[in-house]
Amino acid sequence: MASYIGRRKFLATLGGAAAAWPLAARAQQPAMPVIGWLNPLSPRDHRLWLEAFRQGLGDVGYVEGRNVVIEYRWAEYQAERLATMAADLVNRRVEVIVATGGNLSALAAKAATTTIPIVFTSGIDPEKTDLVTNPSRPEGNLTGISWFSAQLTSKGLGLLHELVPSADRIALLVNPSSPEAASQPAEARAAAHALGKTLLVFNATTVGELDASFANLIAQQAGALVVTGDAFLSARRHQIVALAARHAIPAIYFNREPVDAGGLMSYGNNIADAYRKAGVYTARILKGAKPADLPVDRASKFELIINLNTAKSLGLLVPNSMQLLADEVIE
Repeated sequence: MASYIGRRKFLATLGGAAAAWPLAARAQQPAMPVIGWLNPLSPRDHRLWLEAFRQGLGDVGYVEGRNVVIEYRWAEYQAERLATMAADLVNRRVEVIVATGGNLSALAAKAATTTIPIVFTSGIDPEKTDLVTNPSRPEGNLTGISWFSAQLTSKGLGLLHELVPSADRIALLVNPSSPEAASQPAEARAAAHALGKTLLVFNATTVGELDASFANLIAQQAGALVVTGDAFLSARRHQIVALAARHAIPAIYFNREPVDAGGLMSYGNNIADAYRKAGVYTARILKGAKPADLPVDRASKFELIINLNTAKSLGLLVPNSMQLLADEVIE
């Protein structure tokens, strides 16, 4: 009898241990890596580029919620919050910080840490804002993706002049709080002067200021509009496209998303693809790459997109020569 009871206790103990094995195995599994996402805008207005970033992660085998976690910090258009948010991500000990939405978030992340890898997205030459000193082999903990929207203002103005040669007064819409905006008005004035045009500069840093800027540019009889490359203005593309349609003013943008939303035309880099590449870089860092192993990717492909439907609604005839130059014509 004693041996039977002992055997029964042994089997009960063995069964309890076996039931605990799955829990113990799960407890020993490594925690998922954590990405810190820093952005001065809002998730509502940045959804398209966030999805492109996730696609890039997926290209290298990372899926949010399955084998990687993303800690989001959105400043909701209050750039002064970026420094605190960057410090919070550092305290969270994330594996990499992805600083998006313009140079302000990249600069905040750089000031917060010299050890955690940082992947930035930027529409301006990163050397000009001291993000990196050697883009081919970044020193320190930063690398990223850059494009040239800040340097394309004169090109955009020239294309707009070709399509609307009768517009003697051309408006330039700028977000003055953005580092990318520093050189844009001077560049545009020089280009407008060369074409014999008058340039009118309008600033907007909030949704309300966008409405006011359009009212003012119409009051000052602007015949066309150049919307500069900027994270805030890109995020508010639906509002800007709607205002341009309401006031029947031809406008050119520096990424294709406003044209997909009904804008007239764009000339610039593919921003969604840039964010996808940022996702690839982030995934490679999670797999062990160092920022110095990843040269700053400088987008070299430019695309001209024209929306013929919008042109027709504005009473504009797009020359065949321009249509042939376009990478895509939306009909």
